[in-house]
Amino acid sequence: MSSVPQQHHLALDVHALREALDAHQRYLAGRSGGRRLSLHYADLANCSLEGIDLRDADLTGAKLAGATLARANLSRAILFGADLREADMRHVNLKRADLRGVCMRGANLAGAELAGCDLREGRIALQDKLDGFRILRHEHRPGELNYAVLSGANLQGAQMSGAVAMTSDFTDANLSGAVLTGAKLMRAVLDGADLSGADLAGADLSGASMKRAVLNGVNLNQARLDDCDLTGVLRAPPPIFYIDDKSLTEVLAEHEAYCDSGGRRGQVMKLSEVDFRPVRTLKRRRLSGLSAPVSIFFGMDLEGVQLQGADLSGCDFRGANLREADLRGARFTDAQLARADLRGAKMGPLNIAEGRYVRTDFTRASLRGADLRGAHAPKARFLEAEMDGARVAGCDLAGAELEV
Repeated sequence: MSSVPQQHHLALDVHALREALDAHQRYLAGRSGGRRLSLHYADLANCSLEGIDLRDADLTGAKLAGATLARANLSRAILFGADLREADMRHVNLKRADLRGVCMRGANLAGAELAGCDLREGRIALQDKLDGFRILRHEHRPGELNYAVLSGANLQGAQMSGAVAMTSDFTDANLSGAVLTGAKLMRAVLDGADLSGADLAGADLSGASMKRAVLNGVNLNQARLDDCDLTGVLRAPPPIFYIDDKSLTEVLAEHEAYCDSGGRRGQVMKLSEVDFRPVRTLKRRRLSGLSAPVSIFFGMDLEGVQLQGADLSGCDFRGANLREADLRGARFTDAQLARADLRGAKMGPLNIAEGRYVRTDFTRASLRGADLRGAHAPKARFLEAEMDGARVAGCDLAGAELEV
């Protein structure tokens, strides 16, 4: 009886690879001589493709184990059955890529863009002269994400039915609307992950850590949650939030009246652990001096809001819109601002008297994946702040306290 033939990958020399990549760049630019990159079953193990534009490339069955693909653009690329074990894929763009049957065991995809990609299990049948068709096999099973790092990754709407991601790190990842039916997520870390509207029916989350995860509208029908840590998970907001006998809307109106009248009318809001989500929007509201530590602003629209001198320590602003907000002198110590939009926000010092000012304080805050482009943050304090994947192009950080 003949032995099972081994899979063979096409070896490429440096010159041939460079020519193929150059032709692909011309193809993307619509120039003459352009040719779409098609490297079926190519051996690109340990190859450096960092930052290269590989949109629409066809890398079906390619061997990319240990390759460096950090910040590469692989949107809409075909990676069906590819071997990406231990690959460096930090901040790679895989939006709408075909990742069926891909093996990404131990790969680092921190901060990667995987919205709408297909990560379901898939197998490639190759024609063989001796045995007809055979299955292309990796050292580990296809569709495997075991031990992979996907912290801060965007997996919104990803198709991950039956995915195997045991002991993988999804900390602060965006998995909203993702399909994870029947997925194997034993001992995975999903701390702070956004699972809003995700389908986890029949998934195995035994021993997983889901601290601070967002479970609004998630389907956990028949999911296994044995020994799963659900400490501090965020569920659906209440329809109305009352403070004593007043609705939150009334309390906010009183605070705004106090700000508008210079203290002659209304009352300052000084409360903690308030869920602001029932209000839905605080866009352009005047809430200077607000004191609401450990409160929830998750996903809210706060564009242009005035929060000068506010105490917002320990608050949850994940995914919130804070564009053009006035946050001068506000306190955000230990706050959660992962994926928050802070473009154009004012985060400089708040002058309180001649020669005296209060810094905006983000000490120990999480700003993973936050967008600070064009923000004004001179003298702001970011000590021990987590800023992995934060976008800071054009952000004024003159005199800011940063830990490098």
